[in-house]
Amino acid sequence: MDWQAIIDALPSLGEGMAATLQLCAMAAICSLLWGALMAAALMRASRFWQRLLRVYSNITLALPLLVVIYLLYFVLPEYDITLSSPVVGVLALTLYYAPYIAQVIRAAIEALPKGQWEACRVLGLSRREQLRDVVLPQTLPQMLSPLVGLMIGLIKDSALLSIVSVQEFMYAAKQAISETYAPLEIYLTVALCYWLLNSLLDWLARHFEFRMTRYRRGMQHE
Repeated sequence: MDWQAIIDALPSLGEGMAATLQLCAMAAICSLLWGALMAAALMRASRFWQRLLRVYSNITLALPLLVVIYLLYFVLPEYDITLSSPVVGVLALTLYYAPYIAQVIRAAIEALPKGQWEACRVLGLSRREQLRDVVLPQTLPQMLSPLVGLMIGLIKDSALLSIVSVQEFMYAAKQAISETYAPLEIYLTVALCYWLLNSLLDWLARHFEFRMTRYRRGMQHE
């Protein structure tokens, strides 16, 4: 094991990891917002918009992420739409993960018993009060695990963006290998970093899910 190669590559790998975290944070926020809008539209919008969104979801869910990246990076410039590599990265991850997020949100909301919606109407709660006091406290614990699973997938898939020269973690790893000629050491370091990052996310999700469902365990013991 060439430890010196790892030490020499740490600064560039650190910059790559910082770029990956920034890119993934932006893509996660955008995909959560777009996914929430899609879920609301799929439940409330007119049939035309619902069919349009279903067609978009079906097409996206059937495509590999790599094809979406190639379409944005290589095909759009032929129609005079040229996007920078980081924008392609955020847009590709957003378009790809938003339909999955929409399905998670819609399934959690539709799982609420109809009696609760009727009780909200009887009590005269506004839409905002229904969302804040009834819907989110019950659906967030259900949505948290699948959403975090999708975010972990998003982080892992961000490595594909190195193909279109997005200077993220995997791109930095390739550069480090070309300088140190130590692929085993560099790729093991990369694997360890991805594992630590995703394990931390998983632990945080379990922690928050445990805290958000305390009231249920309290009711069961009464």
